[in-house]
Amino acid sequence: MKRLTILFVAAVLVVPLIFAVFRGEPARARTDVELAPRTDDEARIIEVYKRLNESVVFITTISLTYDLFSGLQPQEGTGSGVIIDPLRGIILTNYHVIENAKQVEVTLGSGSAHAAKLVGVDPDSDIAVLRIQQPPGGLVAPQFADSSKLEVGQRVLAIGNPFGLNRTLTTGIISSLNRSIRGSAGALMKGLIQTDAAINVGNSGGPLLDTAGRLIGINTAILSRSGDSAGIGFAVPINTVKRILPELIATGKVLRPDMGWVLVDTDQGPMVNQILAGGSADEAGVRPILRRVEGVFLSGFIRDVDNADLIFRIDGKRVYTKEEVDDLIAAHDPGQALLLELHRGGVKGKARSVEVKPMLR
Repeated sequence: MKRLTILFVAAVLVVPLIFAVFRGEPARARTDVELAPRTDDEARIIEVYKRLNESVVFITTISLTYDLFSGLQPQEGTGSGVIIDPLRGIILTNYHVIENAKQVEVTLGSGSAHAAKLVGVDPDSDIAVLRIQQPPGGLVAPQFADSSKLEVGQRVLAIGNPFGLNRTLTTGIISSLNRSIRGSAGALMKGLIQTDAAINVGNSGGPLLDTAGRLIGINTAILSRSGDSAGIGFAVPINTVKRILPELIATGKVLRPDMGWVLVDTDQGPMVNQILAGGSADEAGVRPILRRVEGVFLSGFIRDVDNADLIFRIDGKRVYTKEEVDDLIAAHDPGQALLLELHRGGVKGKARSVEVKPMLR
């Protein structure tokens, strides 16, 4: 009798399953299956994203473009930004994201949209600062890292809005440091972080983070023939941003030392090609290759290499390229004069020393 009972129970349980298979009904999945265990690396990345993804904002801009047939037409652009001061509603992004914008709107992680005011721009570093008025409570922001301590091979995270896909996370490593590329404003951007984390259209202005969630850079450009990610992206180091941020917030721009000259590289070193009348170099008596001459019947420029100044040393440091000259001037205290050792016509020419105090422009 017991055996018959067991067989009956088994039939009750098994027969419906057999009929379900023949009818093509899907088998019921178990609901007690655990998720795959997370590695330590995955757990860190998940934690950083959960904690900081809402620090990334979606930026929409409206600019005006001229059409030959329709006249002025509004054009919409998009990009990313990162909150750096939740209490004051201050946001970092790229200059090229908001360039020529007549209207800027910021959408927060909560989905609320806010008009944004432009606080300051620095085209040379492709950085812009925005502010939303009366920011809501509960905003989050990453801490700043020290980008001078970054290493090639270090794991990084990028969060942005590629192709309008809000707060997309991509990961990779630091591929190289101190890269130089030509920015959208035409200036040579130096000291950039190169990463293979996927950076696409719409990522511009978003944060590049380390695995502790600290802000190490602002994603700014990609190197690609198609316009999509090719595994070569660039970010402005956060130390560069930290140097200019107080001035941007206080004055809306960044003043840089200007010597009032145009240099050219030669096989002997950098020479002064032209000077700006009334500029620092002009007032110090620096002589360029192209000198302006005024006459009764003829005026213009003459080329005089033999009497032009070759820049040999700056503050005692030998220089070999105009890029080295630019770097030394940029790093110099803007309130102090530089000591230039100049050689007339080339390395073997007559040497003299002059002091030149750069103007701030």
